[in-house]
Amino acid sequence: MKIGVISDTHLSKGSCELPEKLTAEFKKCGLIIHAGDLTDICVLEALNKLSKTEAVCGNMDSHSMKPMLAEKKTLNIEGKKICVMHGYGHPDKLVDVLKNEFFPEKPDIIIFGHSHKPKNEYIDGVLFFNPGSATDTVYAPYRSYGIIEIDKAGAVKADICKL
Repeated sequence: MKIGVISDTHLSKGSCELPEKLTAEFKKCGLIIHAGDLTDICVLEALNKLSKTEAVCGNMDSHSMKPMLAEKKTLNIEGKKICVMHGYGHPDKLVDVLKNEFFPEKPDIIIFGHSHKPKNEYIDGVLFFNPGSATDTVYAPYRSYGIIEIDKAGAVKADICKL
């Protein structure tokens, strides 16, 4: 399965346009995962038009969005346990926060956001994957999104895609 991964879009009803390169790629995905800070329902609506979308709540999401989204999710895809959470606290401590939240579940992949900094790294046997932000370069070297592919045999290929 091909999974599009996005986080920290920080868009609002007045400007809910996602980058064209990203939307073209996400149309080819069987699933999209948004790791929080959508900030407005229009982002979720736009992503759902491209493919089935799972999303979690971020610290900047509107009060109207927060009741609609869980703080964290666990998905099972092609035999892989994928845990999703926006994250919180200082960006340098995110990996520790996520380990505390999810390691008891024995995940294969942890998808997160919050820092706006892309990360695609195995730590203690778990893939920590942050797609960065597709719409914002605050705290980030460039705009980006992610693609994770899991084949029928369970092999994982993960890429950060620059915009």
